Amino acid sequence: MHVADYVWYITVGVLLALLAFDVFIIGRRPHEPTTRESAIAIAFYVGLAVLFGLGVWVFSGGNYAGEFFAGWLTEYSLSVDNLFIFLIIMSRFGVPRKYQQTALLVGIILALVFRGVFIAVGAAAINQFSWIFYLFGAFLLYTAVHLAMQGENDDEDFKENAVIRFAKKRLNATDEYNGVKLTVIKNGKRLVTPMAIVIVALGTTDLLFALDSIPAIYGLTQEPFLVFTANVFALMGLRQLYFLLGDLLKRLVYLSIGLSVVLAFIGVKLVLHAMHENELPFINGGHHIEWAPEIPIWFSLGFIIVTLGITTIASLRVSGHRSEDLQHSAGGGELDEATPVADGPGRPTDSLNGKSDTDLDDKTKAELEALRAPEETDAKKS
Repeated sequence: MHVADYVWYITVGVLLALLAFDVFIIGRRPHEPTTRESAIAIAFYVGLAVLFGLGVWVFSGGNYAGEFFAGWLTEYSLSVDNLFIFLIIMSRFGVPRKYQQTALLVGIILALVFRGVFIAVGAAAINQFSWIFYLFGAFLLYTAVHLAMQGENDDEDFKENAVIRFAKKRLNATDEYNGVKLTVIKNGKRLVTPMAIVIVALGTTDLLFALDSIPAIYGLTQEPFLVFTANVFALMGLRQLYFLLGDLLKRLVYLSIGLSVVLAFIGVKLVLHAMHENELPFINGGHHIEWAPEIPIWFSLGFIIVTLGITTIASLRVSGHRSEDLQHSAGGGELDEATPVADGPGRPTDSLNGKSDTDLDDKTKAELEALRAPEETDAKKS
């Protein structure tokens, strides 16, 4: 895919302008975006990504357009998983809702910087070493197994990394927020606010997710232009998506499992590609392995869409059933035959078989009397 220099300049300039508008115009005032504001922004960014993909189709062909859409969907899904970790971090550190927008903006900018660095490093490595695909594939397979073993997304599984623990222990910190500022002066001493620790947590999380996302995108396309644009479009609108989805993020209980399947598929695809382009002397004598198939991009795109679709539907169905079960267990719904009903003043029936106190054995009667005694004493006192 040949991309002229001026196309690179225009694309990067427009995307950076959009990001600057989001950061310095929309996000300059700490507030919680409304549902309408979030929905409009997400629709705009998703529509822009779709239009860009169609433009790639018109000017470069359907194969490159398929690579862009496959890469964008994969990176977007990984970004949503990243967003779930952001949600946990915000909850753990008690970030006020009106300040969460600023923290998310910083997190997204850091993610963009880290991914840009890894994109450049990945492109240079691919150009120099064809065997790098073996490493990318093995790393993605390892990541897929790790995600699958985690199972459902759960904030109890989140563990602070070494950098966060170091920052919390070594920095002079206060528990009070000072708006979105990172430091505050108390009693003549400068202290670090919780917002600074949150920024550290978001940054290190972005770094870890960049390690997963770059091999994944290079498993779908080796075009730096498509790799860069797919990552940028995947990060656009995440701040608004965070506030629009809210608790819905927690309902995507199988997102990690779905992503593990996608990453495992891309890992296998990378290994097959490495075998097809093999130059390592200790594998097949340094010759290409001709029987290793090349998985076409249309199949990859279809597999990703179907997998993520099944993951989303299954997650919402299971979380919906769990919510209903919790409501019933909390006493919601109509009375049924198993619900204890009073048989008269001070004469409740047994919830299991409808027996009154007179039908119970002596031991059970004694236990009930012991439970009622404090209530009767309080009634007499009043």
